[in-house]
Amino acid sequence: MRKDRQPGMGLDLKEHFQRLRSWLEMEGEAERERLAQRMKVRNSARAEKTGETLLDLVLVDSQPGLGGRFLLRFSKRTKGAELPWTRLRVGSPVILSVDDPSEESSCFGVVSQKDPRTIQVACEEWPDAPRYRLDHSADEVTRSRQLAALRQIEQIRGRSAQLRDILLGQRPVRFDPLLRPLEIAPHCNPSQREAVQFAMMARDLAILHGPPGTGKTTTVVEVIRQSVLQGQKVLACAPSNTAVDHLLEELVGCGLEAVRIGHPARVAPILQQHTLDALAQEDPANEIVHQLMRDAERAMRKAERWTRSRPMPGQKHQHRAEARQLREDAKLLQRQIIESILDRADVICATTTFDPEVLGERWFDLAVIDEACQSTEPGSWPCMLRAERLVLAGDHCQLPPTVLSKPAAQEGFSISLMERLVRDVCPEASRRLTIQYRMHESIMSFSSQEFYDGSLTADPSVASHTLNDLAGITPLAWTESPLRWIDTAGAGWEEEQEPDGESRMNRKEADLVAWLARQWMEAGNAPDALAIIAPYAAQVRLLRQRLSSLGIEVDTVDGFQGREKEAILISMVRSNNSGEIGFLADTRRMNVAITRARRLLVLIGDSATVTCDPFFGRLMEHVERQGVYQSVWEYPEVM
Repeated sequence: MRKDRQPGMGLDLKEHFQRLRSWLEMEGEAERERLAQRMKVRNSARAEKTGETLLDLVLVDSQPGLGGRFLLRFSKRTKGAELPWTRLRVGSPVILSVDDPSEESSCFGVVSQKDPRTIQVACEEWPDAPRYRLDHSADEVTRSRQLAALRQIEQIRGRSAQLRDILLGQRPVRFDPLLRPLEIAPHCNPSQREAVQFAMMARDLAILHGPPGTGKTTTVVEVIRQSVLQGQKVLACAPSNTAVDHLLEELVGCGLEAVRIGHPARVAPILQQHTLDALAQEDPANEIVHQLMRDAERAMRKAERWTRSRPMPGQKHQHRAEARQLREDAKLLQRQIIESILDRADVICATTTFDPEVLGERWFDLAVIDEACQSTEPGSWPCMLRAERLVLAGDHCQLPPTVLSKPAAQEGFSISLMERLVRDVCPEASRRLTIQYRMHESIMSFSSQEFYDGSLTADPSVASHTLNDLAGITPLAWTESPLRWIDTAGAGWEEEQEPDGESRMNRKEADLVAWLARQWMEAGNAPDALAIIAPYAAQVRLLRQRLSSLGIEVDTVDGFQGREKEAILISMVRSNNSGEIGFLADTRRMNVAITRARRLLVLIGDSATVTCDPFFGRLMEHVERQGVYQSVWEYPEVM
């Protein structure tokens, strides 16, 4: 759609929502097919390569959790063994089943905790078995909620219809001048203050574009705080549980009354006290609920009790009716407790796929979606149904939503609502944050020029910071400058395809990375200050095997979105005679990778292969201008 389009020339309502429904169905089918194929695989090494399955697990601990659920902790059957690399994270829906092809017992659960050797799952029941497996599950509940929201929004009237038409490009966005100056928190910089004021002027929609390290969540929290100061009720959402937890922690930290709804097992332990379940358990009236349920149980036992004498006519029926009434009274009181808690809250925090029944008919003055670019468009519409106005925050120049169905992605399903609005509908509704607090200036500058029109400025507190400024860090030859490319061109370090898989690895490149990591540790440097990123899962697995004893984190680009480390090594893997770089050509993925480092970024890769892509050609030119190019031949120890 052209940016100069006139009001009333936006997307066709029925056609657009039919496309969204079709894409959801395609994605659901792709997820179900992938799960079915994965469940057929019983070979541990092969099944676990996808990162979506764990086999040969044993139950090591079980304990009661909130909401009548059980928390089950599993480890590998080999005592003390670390879990393999996995995409299963806190909040992931999983199927827990018996690891035996002759058994079909299984149940659904949610990953609630995870550490290097164990994984905890919350579920309501589980099969009894000596060994278990976990498989990432298709999230049918989320999909059904999104489909229901799309059907509702298509038929809606009133204020929600106006917002819908704005998001479809059929109405212009509107802004009002502020009636009085805002008393914005002093820690906000000028760029953040301007964005807060802009969001507070929006009558319908404001978009906060937050490049890496610019304090996007800080800005979002200040917008929410200002709205609450004006007596408004706010719905604060994000696509992932981790992002919602981060929002909740910041909101509680600035003194707001915030309540987290959703599955308690998906909430970080330090924030459990702010969940709706926990607050309801602590409410004094909840003891009455428990007493009513105990009375109901006693009445039901009376109805079922066998006696020698014949009961009076209707007596059993009377006891059952009494039990039903007591349970209804308990449910009514429990609902009143929940309503009271939600009514008192300034902010209700939830994932974008919240249960609509929990919120009832609640209407909010403002709905905020943080990390909006990580959600497909159907994931954003349920929030819009609940609010007078909408604020989206994110960065469409980083990773898009994860979409499994390739046909749906190619048709447009991987384009988030925020990206569509910024690029095609209402760029005038967006404000970009421009001062970043993470990266050394030389690390930041390429990303700024390539993705953000050269608009980013490094705050003086980080502009020239280096590893040498940190206590306990011993400098090495390759850590002297904040940015470095170690070029493997001409070394013959060719990539290879992983056996029985589609992922790629580069063994010689892994040798160099491992050698640098051991140097780092032998110098006495902290393992948690350094991390290694590889775009291919096979390379991640290879590096984890080689570095398992060092305690240095190794993960994919996706695993590091939203995170940072003092020092980052990136293994680019691809090295071939044809200049093929596969999904390295997704420049947004590389934008995430090169903006995770605070004080040191080391790129390792074959320039002859990767610079066949213009993006990497410009990156190499930037490195050469900085004077931080090195050839691998300068490292004879690994040749």
